[in-house]
Amino acid sequence: MSGRADRQGQQAARWDPRKYLEFASERTRPFVDLLARVPDDAVHTVVDLGCGPGNDVPPLRHRFPDALIRGVDSSPEMIERAWATTEAPGVTFEVGDLLDWQGSADVVVSNATLQWVPGHRAVLPRLAEAATRAFAFQVPGNFNAPSHVLLREIGADFGITAVRPLEVGTAAEYVETLGRPGWHVDGWETTYLHVLRGPDPVFDWVSGTGARPVLAALSDADRPAFVERYKAALREAYPECEIGGRPATLLPFRRIFAVAVRG
Repeated sequence: MSGRADRQGQQAARWDPRKYLEFASERTRPFVDLLARVPDDAVHTVVDLGCGPGNDVPPLRHRFPDALIRGVDSSPEMIERAWATTEAPGVTFEVGDLLDWQGSADVVVSNATLQWVPGHRAVLPRLAEAATRAFAFQVPGNFNAPSHVLLREIGADFGITAVRPLEVGTAAEYVETLGRPGWHVDGWETTYLHVLRGPDPVFDWVSGTGARPVLAALSDADRPAFVERYKAALREAYPECEIGGRPATLLPFRRIFAVAVRG
């Protein structure tokens, strides 16, 4: 979930595994869809770069039942939670930065992490070369959605202007970057419609990930006023509806995927 950017100024906020896992099913679903297009034959080792609190382990174990799985994340809090909640054999975790990571595995994956790394397209060929079988990743592509536009606009009103906007490429750009001789590359995009329940669920969602830098940069005196205003704006942008006879909020969420397979 986190890369070197989390050790720098605007990304200095610590990750909260419990907050992140409030929507564990919704956050894991794109990873399951990604893994479905990764070859599962002759896979003995898997490295998960930006493994977070361990919620990637069940889909990885399901896809690669006999493989040794190693999770790497720059957040000590995430790694601590992963060790505490994962009992699957053949799985290990370590604190580390994907930009510093050196090694190899049959499959190298990254789930919603690379968007935190400035200029990550330049890193992709090196990460792919570390995979003897396949390299696969997905990143969110919703940074122009109302949730993030409002975050930046309201944050600026509170003097928070130094937070770096996250940048991701298009599926076509990732295919172009990874499409070298000896590789077959598949890229695609999907917009999920997450059905969220409870009061202010969009705020709860984004406060566990994309809003972290702004929330951390606010002073203790300004944070309550910012949160109140941001929640109100999100309620207007994502109005409550009724689904299945119960109140709900629909959150459209775009994801971008790439799978590079040798040969």
